[in-house]
Amino acid sequence: MIDMSPNLTLVAVIVVLVAAGVYLLLERSLTRVLVGVVLLGNGINLLFMVAGGRAGGPPIVGVTPEEEMSDPLPQAMVLTAIVITLGISAFLAALAYRSWQLNRHDEVQDDLEDRRVAARAAADRAAYEDLDAASDVTLDEEAAEAHDETVHEEALAENAAREAAHQAAQRSAGPEEGRRA
Repeated sequence: MIDMSPNLTLVAVIVVLVAAGVYLLLERSLTRVLVGVVLLGNGINLLFMVAGGRAGGPPIVGVTPEEEMSDPLPQAMVLTAIVITLGISAFLAALAYRSWQLNRHDEVQDDLEDRRVAARAAADRAAYEDLDAASDVTLDEEAAEAHDETVHEEALAENAAREAAHQAAQRSAGPEEGRRA
């Protein structure tokens, strides 16, 4: 039986790389974002390789027995991920360089229009919550009225059934009582 458990040291390295990459991606400096993308890309590539299983022979049918072959899919995915990470890194490096040329810093600033949109969204949310609270009261009152109306209709139907049963009982007993009197 072949041991397929991953190396815990590699798993710890993956966790550290991904955590550091995500932390740096949340920064405002484009240089830190660039380093975060590189760390995250390397962590994910290492994850693919660890998840691919143990190392084996080349995946060539006829040369290597099937039980000794390595899985070629993780290797192909890592190669593709390396190319994508390189492209994103080049783009971020160009953005950081251009920002440095124009502003002498590479921090991403808030856009005034973004602030206006956020303020408008907050005002809309507050108005919606006020309207929602008022509609909850209206809905509760309407539900209580509908319940009262249903109870009233059921009581009327029950009274009508009792009255009909009482009249039927009087009709069947009525002629006998009239004869006795």
